[in-house]
Amino acid sequence: MYHRTKGGVWEMKITKTNRGFNIITFKDRYDADCSLQKSSIATEDCIWLGIDDAKPQILASKTKEGGTGWVSYHIPSDVLLTTRMHLTQKQVKKLLPHLIKFVETGNIQ
Repeated sequence: MYHRTKGGVWEMKITKTNRGFNIITFKDRYDADCSLQKSSIATEDCIWLGIDDAKPQILASKTKEGGTGWVSYHIPSDVLLTTRMHLTQKQVKKLLPHLIKFVETGNIQ
């Protein structure tokens, strides 16, 4: 689905969701699966942007097994973790200058 090319450049895959909405999938700096997706909301144009799975972790020392470092933490199926931003065109328009500034200078202001 994804691959890193020579020189550390990340590839993006452009496809459609099962419901026919455009989606771009890619990995972030830490190889987490991310996406930019056209929202299905009918009242205004929006996108979803962010990490696809929270992958919750807990300090190993806080588990029955103990240990050090971080380990996976099971979230019950009736708990929802929101990981992606639901952005309107206005919100993206306000963010865009800061993203462009970052591309050009490495700073956000």
